[in-house]
Amino acid sequence: MSDHCCAPERPAGPAPEDSSRRTKIIPADGRHLIEQAELPGGSFTMGDQHGDGLAADGETPVHQVTLSPFSIDVTSVTNADYARFVDATGYRTDAEMFGFSAVFHLAVRAKPSQVMSNADGTPWWIGVRGADWRHPGGPLSDLDGLDDHPVTHISWTDARTYCRWAKRRLPTEAEWEYASRGGVEGDRYPWGDDLDTEDWACNIWQGTFPKINTEQDGWLTTAPVRSYRPNSFGLWQTVGNVWEWCADWFDPLYYTASPGTDPKGPPGGRSRVLRGGSYLCHDSYCNRYRNAARSSNTPDSSMGNAGFRTVSAR
Repeated sequence: MSDHCCAPERPAGPAPEDSSRRTKIIPADGRHLIEQAELPGGSFTMGDQHGDGLAADGETPVHQVTLSPFSIDVTSVTNADYARFVDATGYRTDAEMFGFSAVFHLAVRAKPSQVMSNADGTPWWIGVRGADWRHPGGPLSDLDGLDDHPVTHISWTDARTYCRWAKRRLPTEAEWEYASRGGVEGDRYPWGDDLDTEDWACNIWQGTFPKINTEQDGWLTTAPVRSYRPNSFGLWQTVGNVWEWCADWFDPLYYTASPGTDPKGPPGGRSRVLRGGSYLCHDSYCNRYRNAARSSNTPDSSMGNAGFRTVSAR
């Protein structure tokens, strides 16, 4: 399995120019219009307790973590949410500045002249000129009917810039995992340990990856952010649908030295953490649609299956 099977890295080059647990859900306020789940903080067991993960992902050792209280978006940031930010600021994403982004091969909507090469080691990812958050499949696509879908083709840098405008921040990966678990210790998924392939609980791949998606759940790519069922904290789709950027630098050995209280990740690195898996996850090659699963990518990389949600600023 490639380290970037789920999220292709942007090629090196010059930088661009420029609930059941009675969780309190609070209404949106100010610029950021997503409802919040107020989480009390506390201790939980972090990491892979089932032996499902790859050693290179660093999901072990399992360890206890204590977190301060925080609030978190009940959904990923949507296309409509991101459009408000762009309309207010004129911000241009990394994908727009670089002039291309990575699109899954079955979702490409572009002229042949706009299609670039496949990603090394992951031929299902194709660089498409003009692919960006407004054009998720390429220049021949748009956001018609997708206002309530998660925004995609967002780099870590793009997500952080939104957070600064909204007076929010990206979650640490410890906060993300605590929120995804919904107060339930040890389960693989937000709903338990098993995946029902007749009654899908999340948006992942059905069929034979990467050529045939039966779309049994109704979606080739993203689904609306309030699809399926929320977890016990009232959060929707923390696993599947889109990968979500976290604040932390990635280090597969970090858990061996992680602080026990409010860990914030290593002081530096090359890639930032991604959590939750996406609509492309499938057990035949990537089972990272789990609470404990970790992945990473460079901060300027963007792709059609990565977005973010935010937490309260400290």
